Amino acid sequence: MTKKLIFTLFILSQFTVVAQEMNCYVEINFNEVKQSNRKIFGTLQQSLSDFINKNRWTNRAVNPQEKIDCSVFVRVREFVGQEFVAELQVQSARPVYNSTYSTPVLNFQDDQFRFSYVEFQDMTYNSFVFNSNLLSVMTFYIYTMIGLDADTYSLMGGAPFYQEAQKVMNLAQGNGYKGWDSTDGNQTRFRMITDLTSGTFDNYRQALYEYHRNGLDMLADNPRKAKESIAKSFLFLEEMNSSRPNSMLLRMFFDAKSDEIFNVFSEGPAINLVSTLNVLNKLAPQYASRWAMIQN
Repeated sequence: MTKKLIFTLFILSQFTVVAQEMNCYVEINFNEVKQSNRKIFGTLQQSLSDFINKNRWTNRAVNPQEKIDCSVFVRVREFVGQEFVAELQVQSARPVYNSTYSTPVLNFQDDQFRFSYVEFQDMTYNSFVFNSNLLSVMTFYIYTMIGLDADTYSLMGGAPFYQEAQKVMNLAQGNGYKGWDSTDGNQTRFRMITDLTSGTFDNYRQALYEYHRNGLDMLADNPRKAKESIAKSFLFLEEMNSSRPNSMLLRMFFDAKSDEIFNVFSEGPAINLVSTLNVLNKLAPQYASRWAMIQN
């Protein structure tokens, strides 16, 4: 092997080690705001995109095709001085093996998103002290998305990333911003990460692994077995629901997966769906009309 080739391989290996983990599209919608300085929204959008995509979030080696595809949509409802009141939609997806398809993993709307922002302010997150709700919320969801992604590839693989998200929450509590505390409702950052790190909801994480790694990733090679594995993943959710009914995580799962489940079971080789449809109607009755249209 020539010295030039060795050097080239070394450079490529170094690139893999330092590559960032996120491939995130950021959009700021400010149509509801009457503001003379419209430029601040474009600056905010670019700053958030750089913050998410250009920072290094883990020590994992990441190839370009392994980056986590995600979207962050911020709908600004009010803007006075330096204070923003907004809604935040966070979505993430991961590729399915042997296909060009990406499967949604997270689709969540955060209605308790308030933050201060000054144009061109420093966008460095400090992991030891709270100094910005804007960056705390973004960092929280970044680690949560990385954790969910890891759980789809290896059983309970997301644990260290959920712990990082929990650290963000602990620092943010008590600073006057909603979404971080147990008293802020049932659809919050607090509830999300508390459940993800609780052994009570391990069945949810088992379902993620069974659904994606033993299900979707196997569809191209063995579609019948893959569909059976996907059906099996719902049994983990059913067990979770028996002890913690109507949980936030259950709603999160079906908000991301309802269309995909319909498509998976409406195509390819048929399996016995009687019991599966009964489970789906029990777990996600809000999508009953969707389940009723499944034809196999």
